[in-house]
Amino acid sequence: MAEPEIKIAFTASDAPVAQTARAALTGRYGNVPEEQADVIVALGGDGFMLHTLHRTQNLDAPVYGMNRGTVGFLMNEYSETDLRQRLAEAEETVINPLSMRATRADGTLHEALAINEVSLLRMGPQAAKLRITVDGRLRMEELVCDGALVSTPAGSTAYNYSAHGPILPIGSDVLALTAIAPFRPRRWRGALLPKTAHVRIDVLEHEKRPVMADADSRSVLYVESVEIQSEPSVAHRLLFDPGHGLEERLIREQFV
Repeated sequence: MAEPEIKIAFTASDAPVAQTARAALTGRYGNVPEEQADVIVALGGDGFMLHTLHRTQNLDAPVYGMNRGTVGFLMNEYSETDLRQRLAEAEETVINPLSMRATRADGTLHEALAINEVSLLRMGPQAAKLRITVDGRLRMEELVCDGALVSTPAGSTAYNYSAHGPILPIGSDVLALTAIAPFRPRRWRGALLPKTAHVRIDVLEHEKRPVMADADSRSVLYVESVEIQSEPSVAHRLLFDPGHGLEERLIREQFV
């Protein structure tokens, strides 16, 4: 059976194994500019996949990842055979990122999008002191901790899970607000918030206890406040092999 006619754009991380894979695949399937592609195939790890999704968010083509990295949670298994058939049969998952508006101590505003999570992290030896407001209502006067994060369902198995946050099903209209090493309240387990929630985190004693904000590894130092909410106007399209989509991976992760 002839393979479907699908125009592919290949992109790869700088890792030698990813570059070798790109050379082999382009030799076999050709390569078109991303603007002309039906599908963008990303070769690397999860970090490179996030970079590719951010970089191509204004293009129409979905992204299909093949793992040439370490964990590869957002990637499919690597294989050089029957790629066009795999792409034709792949299942699509659409995810919305978080928007971050971080105001620094000098008054400058920095904006970024995060597919996994927006996190606030202490920069010095002393714990951070944070005040949390949700939809304009003060919810926690003071959280003493190493940091806090807001995670999407897609990112809930990443940093959020390592910080003992919950795994969220793909398609659930919730976000996870998770403390990182909370000291006071020591037993606070975080919160599940509606996807429409507007979260504001203010840094108390920011000069004595400096904090940085991070959106998918894009950092802003010495922040005074950070506003976080889902960004429905941006939709990232990911392709997965049948039976191996994000929903199945999230469920499987909870039984490891």
